[in-house]
Amino acid sequence: MTTTAQLLGGMRVIEAAAFVAAPLGGMTLAQMGADVIRLDTLGGGLDYRRWPVTQDNTSLFWCGLNKHKRSVVVNLSTPEGRELAMALITAPGPEAGMLLTNFPPRGWLSYEALSERRPDLIQLTLQGDRQGGSAVDYTVNTRVGFPLLTGPEDSDDVVNHVLPAWDLVTGKMAALGLLAAERHRLRTGQGQHVKLALEDMALATMAHLGFIAESQLGQQRQRYGNYLFGAFGRDVKCADGVRLMVVGLTGKQWQSLVEAIGMHDEVQRIEQARGLNLRLEGDRFKAREAIALAVQTWVGARTFSQVTQVFEQHGVCWGRYQSVEQMIEHTLPGNPMFSTVHQPGVGAISSPSLELDFSALAREPARPAPVLGQHTEQVLVEVLGLSHAEFGRLHDQGIVAGAAQPV
Repeated sequence: MTTTAQLLGGMRVIEAAAFVAAPLGGMTLAQMGADVIRLDTLGGGLDYRRWPVTQDNTSLFWCGLNKHKRSVVVNLSTPEGRELAMALITAPGPEAGMLLTNFPPRGWLSYEALSERRPDLIQLTLQGDRQGGSAVDYTVNTRVGFPLLTGPEDSDDVVNHVLPAWDLVTGKMAALGLLAAERHRLRTGQGQHVKLALEDMALATMAHLGFIAESQLGQQRQRYGNYLFGAFGRDVKCADGVRLMVVGLTGKQWQSLVEAIGMHDEVQRIEQARGLNLRLEGDRFKAREAIALAVQTWVGARTFSQVTQVFEQHGVCWGRYQSVEQMIEHTLPGNPMFSTVHQPGVGAISSPSLELDFSALAREPARPAPVLGQHTEQVLVEVLGLSHAEFGRLHDQGIVAGAAQPV
């Protein structure tokens, strides 16, 4: 049966990148069958030892974001190494000539220099801000205001978020941008330089979700702790100490919660006392504290097992707060997206395949990230037509390197 690995079969993308967004974009394409060739310098790139790491200092971060790719190591500090890199990026082929990078587009990595060699080149450059300045999730968040909206209601402290949301969204947008540019090239024969800024991705999201318009209309968003903004949602604790997040966002979710805990009378009392209609999500937010008290009273008198049985019976929208270790134990088993792979330098780990589930295609099982330099000889012979003897000469001169460890 055809698998998701055939979706982008034939496409070749050279990736010169580090950290999250650009490698994630390349991996997304690779999981759909594109030949994504990661280009690194001797000893690995900026993120080659990025934490978390094993006891042997193998980066689990690097392994996680480079699955399904091929790895080529070239000494980019030498003219010969840069020449090889440029040749790989601009190599002929109707579905080649695509570069994904988050390094400054200057010198040998500039679009101008590369497009002289291949006029239909597609280059997508990820930037911190639209001027090309440096930025990461933590610094972008300071600019868009989220650290001042996160945390306890009575706090004046800033609260950083551990999830690199803008990196993740930007990485997926990078994959989409390359596909859109390639579609344009198929229609017109034109290449182009596409730029995508982390900060712009954050600003656009802020506008999409109404934060910008809300502020422009004079409505100052406050901190609301663990409450869901605009409807009802709150963390509660069971009698045995297990914490849950309970949500009544939609009308159906709200009605399921009311029926599950039998709070019809309490709902009427709150509505009459405050002149609200709790069928409206905005009114549920206004009455959030009273609702939370009723929900906590019911949940707090029961064990997690008892609450689970009732919530599942009534279709309540809820989630259990759990550690990563508990998630692995309770959530991963049976998920067809995950399979066990042997990652060199790490061992057997659970690894996800493509998130998309296509009805006409079988899911391609996850493949491990390559060993640094694992495919250098293969790619240079296959793509550039070098002989094995020429590769050996370049290797002996320290221009290229093979696998950094046994595969």
